[in-house]
Amino acid sequence: MPTTSVKFTYQDLLTAPDDGNRYEIFEGELIVTPSPTVKHQNALHNLTLLLGQHIKNNKLGKMYSAPMDVYFDEETVVEPDLLFVSNKRLHILEERRINGAPDLVVEILSPGTAERDRGFKFRRYEKEGVNEYWIVDPVEEHVEIYTPQKNGYELFDQFSNDDEISPPLFSELSFKLSELWE
Repeated sequence: MPTTSVKFTYQDLLTAPDDGNRYEIFEGELIVTPSPTVKHQNALHNLTLLLGQHIKNNKLGKMYSAPMDVYFDEETVVEPDLLFVSNKRLHILEERRINGAPDLVVEILSPGTAERDRGFKFRRYEKEGVNEYWIVDPVEEHVEIYTPQKNGYELFDQFSNDDEISPPLFSELSFKLSELWE
């Protein structure tokens, strides 16, 4: 018997239930992720405060945390944990979604998302031209920052313990990595 495969679209995503799960579409495949862990949310909260205050004080653009759809095409819509859009790219903001690549995407690893964050999402952010991609690991307590180079994303730096982070996109910002885990 022939098998049929269902391709989900952005329109399907708009009708997803508001049930505490995260819904994303990866090239037509619906991905459902349960609520994140406390360590994940703690890191997200602290990073939101650290980055958000810097972005606001310096009037650099807009920052959003999940849930916020990032629309790449009708069959690929993701929800990064945190994203930033610079003032010069505010035109990609729409009422219900970000239409295109943000300047910064941050994914905070969870047991159910780590493989996708390091695999599909890594490749897609690279392809779409996200300027800076952070992978935050709240279990191992480290952060990896990737930036585009001639042949794709390369590791800019990896931070752990009490390392001081001064990310390329926000060169005037500096904070101790340990602040994320407090």
